[in-house]
Amino acid sequence: MSNEQPLKQQEPSAATRELAEAIVNARSAVVLTGAGVSVPSGIPDFRTPEKGMWENVDPMEVAHIDTFHDDPERFWSFYGARFASLGDKLPNGAHEVLADFERSGLIEGVITQNIDRLHHLAGSERLIEVHGSIEVSRCLRCGADYELDWVREQAAEHGIPRCTSCDTAPPLKPDVVLFGEMLPESAMQEAFELASGADLMIAIGSSLVVHPVAGLPAVTLRRGGQLAIVTTGSTPYDGDAFVKLDGDVEQELRALARAVRELI
Repeated sequence: MSNEQPLKQQEPSAATRELAEAIVNARSAVVLTGAGVSVPSGIPDFRTPEKGMWENVDPMEVAHIDTFHDDPERFWSFYGARFASLGDKLPNGAHEVLADFERSGLIEGVITQNIDRLHHLAGSERLIEVHGSIEVSRCLRCGADYELDWVREQAAEHGIPRCTSCDTAPPLKPDVVLFGEMLPESAMQEAFELASGADLMIAIGSSLVVHPVAGLPAVTLRRGGQLAIVTTGSTPYDGDAFVKLDGDVEQELRALARAVRELI
């Protein structure tokens, strides 16, 4: 199920072992992930210069709810290409480690900002997708759902996937949160409850700047919990984290898994 690529075995560092001990000893550990966790699967993040997904487009235009309503052709020219690019992407070792941690009872669940469904494919079960998922697209008129593969085919053939249940064949909307939309209240409530009840939050592959999700680590910290960060580059919470791992996310998580296995 994963993108199996030979990786140099990274020995757990002292910081990695410290985080492993915190995970094993935690009463309730929660993971928060961002785009960086999917980069090893071949999915670009949003802001890396010359590589990020928004490098050549203005997200406030192409991925805005107003563009979907006013210019669906422009909207789907972006999302159709994005759906096509995600067609062969599979979970990487980082996704698999987190799914294994959940199965082992080491983490309560995963809160993710990602819409790529790779956590789900890796086997994560308590998965809170606060920005939605590309797994389905929906007709806003009749509520009919359409699976990703069908939507991808329609976008490739016709440019705009349309509802086949309505006489007027309105454009379908991916079941993701667009700019100009509110995050789903139920998902954010569950994420807040996990964050507030955790004595350890591990933020992985996130710059922790996109709100309201970026406020979740502060919730854990205010309740007396600890914060660990596994991501490349700086975040506003670096000074609050008791551990910061900034290497390749997949290698860092594999090393963390080895350190955890040594303790249990």
